[in-house]
Amino acid sequence: MESTFLEKLKNGGNVYGTCITSTGPMWPAAVKKTGVDFVFIDTEHVPLGRTELATLCQQFRNLDITPIVRIPGPDPFLACQAIDAGAKGIVAPYLESASQIMELVGATKYRPLKGEVLQNYLSGTVPMPEKLQEYVAKYNAGNICIANIESVPAMENLEELLSVPGLDAVFIGPHDLSVSLELPEQYDHPDFEAAVSYIIRTTRSKGLAIGIHFSLEPERQIQWMKEGANIVVHSFDIALFTQRLNADLDKIRKAAGDIPTARSDNTIVV
Repeated sequence: MESTFLEKLKNGGNVYGTCITSTGPMWPAAVKKTGVDFVFIDTEHVPLGRTELATLCQQFRNLDITPIVRIPGPDPFLACQAIDAGAKGIVAPYLESASQIMELVGATKYRPLKGEVLQNYLSGTVPMPEKLQEYVAKYNAGNICIANIESVPAMENLEELLSVPGLDAVFIGPHDLSVSLELPEQYDHPDFEAAVSYIIRTTRSKGLAIGIHFSLEPERQIQWMKEGANIVVHSFDIALFTQRLNADLDKIRKAAGDIPTARSDNTIVV
């Protein structure tokens, strides 16, 4: 299942998923009914422990849904922990240097190698023996290495970042990117849209997959797919529940002659 998912990405196919924050036992089976290819499990902004993460990853893998986990920081040891829990895709946040991406590649593609030995193999200063190459490839088969690109410095260094061998895909973090551009949450601003277009074009020119996570209307996903995005990370469970319940209750209230409840929309975009 997981290797097929990675092959689909490498062949430029579209994959569809959503962010899951709930650890409720009924959620995985419900998500399965939507036909998603993957779930995005965020441990950077969501308070999930290792045990909860392992439970979610194992549940979704048993349902043939690929778990992609964003770790709290660009730390190869955190990446290995998430893979040990059952993650098949690893997203490291706020990457701005080639060395950070190389460390992420090492954690996702070269486990269980670490330290100086790993650095020598990654840099190419020491050739890896053929038998070890075969072992490492089998041990990490289907693992997906994803960089979060979400800052101006990352954009300025994008060509170098995306040239690190072993990187499979990019996630754009729209909220942090908009803030870095000094355009906080101005997702329709021409400069923000130009930045996203540049990241998508550059990523696709390198033969890598790319997605952007929006919790707003699906038209935004469609917009960026037309630009070349092929990973759809749409919304998350809390936002989807709130949006649908609000719409349903407004309809019921209007039918009953009541005035819909006034509220503010503080939809989260990560």
